[in-house]
Amino acid sequence: MGFKVAIAGATGNVGREMLDILAERRFPVSEVVPLASSRSLGTEVSFGDKTLKCKVLENYDFSDTDICLMSAGGEVSKQFSPKIGAQGCVVIDNSSAWRYDADVPLIVPEVNADAVAGFTKKNIIANPNCSTAQLVVALKPLHDVAKIKRVVVSTYQSVSGAGKEGMDELFAQTRAVFVSDTVETKKFTKRIAFNVIPHIDVFMEDGYTKEEWKMMAETKKILDPKIKLTATCVRVPVFIGHSEAVNVEFENPITADEARDILREAPGCLVIDKRENGGYITPHESAGEDATYISRIREDATVENGLSFWCVSDNLRKGAALNAVQIAEVLLNRRLIAPKQKAA
Repeated sequence: MGFKVAIAGATGNVGREMLDILAERRFPVSEVVPLASSRSLGTEVSFGDKTLKCKVLENYDFSDTDICLMSAGGEVSKQFSPKIGAQGCVVIDNSSAWRYDADVPLIVPEVNADAVAGFTKKNIIANPNCSTAQLVVALKPLHDVAKIKRVVVSTYQSVSGAGKEGMDELFAQTRAVFVSDTVETKKFTKRIAFNVIPHIDVFMEDGYTKEEWKMMAETKKILDPKIKLTATCVRVPVFIGHSEAVNVEFENPITADEARDILREAPGCLVIDKRENGGYITPHESAGEDATYISRIREDATVENGLSFWCVSDNLRKGAALNAVQIAEVLLNRRLIAPKQKAA
């Protein structure tokens, strides 16, 4: 018997990706229900070879729904996720609304799948920030062997991380530059076309941005609270795919060759690391792929037991939609939920 799955925010970038991934991975569904706001009522979305029409989230009855993949933003999730969970439907939320709640597990299946069992407290499971997800997939196998003390990461994050509006703005600005039109800035704080912006989310009192703080807090919650992490998060003129330059200091010795061998065997990781022209992965090549790609692995002589590497992943997939579906698969595989029996 299949599971009834709802997608909240089905018309957005991540919502549509969730629908695609459910179909690609042949998730055992009895029914898929796309949900959106009232203004999107009747909007058509694709699920495999089917076309589905969106229903309205606000008045939807979740009592016979097993799983809700929530990608409708933090405020919507704060309002609706507890209500959905109270109806016996497990919410897997892609926003930042529940990530730091002690009663809500924050899950990357390759890293801390065992923690998913804590979902029963609120019937909510949180998806991490897109930049955190790919980072901890790469860090986890190394941490298990050599124990990480400190991480310094600089991110190069695509505009799709800011939603459809971000992608539209990069396209419009790029076109404007080529035809000598006025470059209009709406979504981002500065021009993004042919530029980079060292500012994602709001600034905090200590000078870090909220995006940078998320990476610090989430890595501690998912991987190890003892790890020290500092991040600089930068928006770059790339449509899909986040990249990260990562420097790691370990407690125990580890060579670049050892790290390469460890990561080659690690779940979710794909090492492409040839020391030649093109022997690495760029965000363009990661688009549409599930793996977290790791390149440029090398020893850092400036610190004891230090390594540096380059990490790339499709932020709409592993950074959001794929990770959410993988969490749902963990629930099924561990028999933590069963399909609701419909009344005769």
